[in-house]
Amino acid sequence: MKKNVVVISTSLRAKSNSEKLAEAFAQGAREAGHQVELISLKGKKLAFCMGCLACQKTGVCAIRDDAIAIEQKVLQADVVAFATPIYYYEMSGQMKTLLDRMNSLYPKDYRFRDIYLLTVAAENEESVPEGAIQGLQGWIDCFEQAELMGTLFCGGMENPGQIEGNGKLKAAFAMGKKV
Repeated sequence: MKKNVVVISTSLRAKSNSEKLAEAFAQGAREAGHQVELISLKGKKLAFCMGCLACQKTGVCAIRDDAIAIEQKVLQADVVAFATPIYYYEMSGQMKTLLDRMNSLYPKDYRFRDIYLLTVAAENEESVPEGAIQGLQGWIDCFEQAELMGTLFCGGMENPGQIEGNGKLKAAFAMGKKV
């Protein structure tokens, strides 16, 4: 069955290693025959959630910026993959801001069921992405039909573009292909 896959790269860095993971995941999903859209947060305007909860009444965030269009794509997706650098053992601030801003999805008839998380960090210990996984799981828990289907961590990436030739790119491709 052909799925609608949205891959969101949350890094703002040029030649980002996490964006390379996102691209590999997207390519794998495309090769599996799925409709794939890769969204980068580079150049996007995302304001912080104000906690006004207007979105729960109107179905749309009161803040008019790029988060609204991204949210609509996530709403129509069957699969959502997030790629983020790990900063201080947590997801990027851009990713957290986006998750907060997608609060209006909660009461809607969302399609997404499968969620994936791709992470990159300078640190190499396997425990490094635990904070990001826990943070994303907290968001997923608000959507009873959604599930974290897989995570991928690539540690030891201190410089932009360093991931080129790393086996984790093949793993991200394979993960995308299994969607």
